[in-house]
Amino acid sequence: MIRRDEFVSRFGGVFEHSPFIAERAYDDGFIGDELTVDKVHIPLVAIFRAASEEERLGVLRAHPDLAGRLAVAGELTEDSKKEQASAGLDRLSREEHARFIELNAAYVQKFGFPFIVAVKGLNKDDILAAFEKRIGNSRDEELATACAEVEKIALLRLTSMLPEK
Repeated sequence: MIRRDEFVSRFGGVFEHSPFIAERAYDDGFIGDELTVDKVHIPLVAIFRAASEEERLGVLRAHPDLAGRLAVAGELTEDSKKEQASAGLDRLSREEHARFIELNAAYVQKFGFPFIVAVKGLNKDDILAAFEKRIGNSRDEELATACAEVEKIALLRLTSMLPEK
């Protein structure tokens, strides 16, 4: 069985800057000997969903703005940097970057957390289209969508770290 400190060190960042999820999954006995995508993702998601709304909002707020100030300053986590680069967000024109900054600000103003989307397989145009569509959602709709996207990001991160079966 993997030790708690090893588990948290390895999987504590799967949910952006939120090691409490890995800690609780381990402490609650949800983690067994077999570390596969499903055997880690399912308990982590269960802990995320069981967290208080304030804790879930904290997880959402831990995510960086897409093409935002942390990206410009080179301060993204390695996972976030790779994810944003895979969608071309590190190669935006000045006009595209300005649009992302404008949408990020409007989104955070409306919802109180950053726009979150699992960018794998998407390009900057797909992301902008999703951004423009989702900004019209109600807060409840967007909270549910953002949480689902966080779970999808966690799954993608685990898929790159673990065997599927």
